[in-house]
Amino acid sequence: MKVQSPALEEQRAGAVRTLQRVREDALPEHTDYRDTGCDIHPSCLSCPLPRCRYDEPGGIRALLGAYRDQQIVALRRQGLSIEELARRFRVSRRTVFRALEKARAGNGHGGEP
Repeated sequence: MKVQSPALEEQRAGAVRTLQRVREDALPEHTDYRDTGCDIHPSCLSCPLPRCRYDEPGGIRALLGAYRDQQIVALRRQGLSIEELARRFRVSRRTVFRALEKARAGNGHGGEP
């Protein structure tokens, strides 16, 4: 039988107490969570965004930009001109070209019809 030193026993007991305290704090039933949403939607649990704005790198601007770019690509495939797309989305021609190029690089055919 192996005998442990009192110092080692005390260290082990302290670690167990720490782990118990951390675990108890980590339980969801010990969390006071209020679903207050954000400035985009009043409730996180019913938010229409595909990902939380705080979880997405770039925040809401990146989410909205990605959605806009998908629409630009879809409308370009339907034959809308670069000028019409820029006017419709109130962006520069360069922004339209960037969206089309990003789509082209991502799937091989981008926004060209």
